[in-house]
Amino acid sequence: MPTATLDDLRNDVADVLGEDPADLPFDEDLRDLGLDSIRLMTLVERWRARGLTADFTELAEAEPTLTGWHTLLTA
Repeated sequence: MPTATLDDLRNDVADVLGEDPADLPFDEDLRDLGLDSIRLMTLVERWRARGLTADFTELAEAEPTLTGWHTLLTA
């Protein structure tokens, strides 16, 4: 079963936001950092291509933090 580390997710989110991964706290609300639905869809497609079970609706409704998403994606 494919898995992703918290750092993997941070690197992916930083990439779609055009930010340095070190500037993304694990508990920051990603919407406050500029994450929108289009960028979320980009992430979902990227993670699905890696074999992760990523559901747009679940991620959109979950706690929008790296920690929250990591918990959801690795459950």
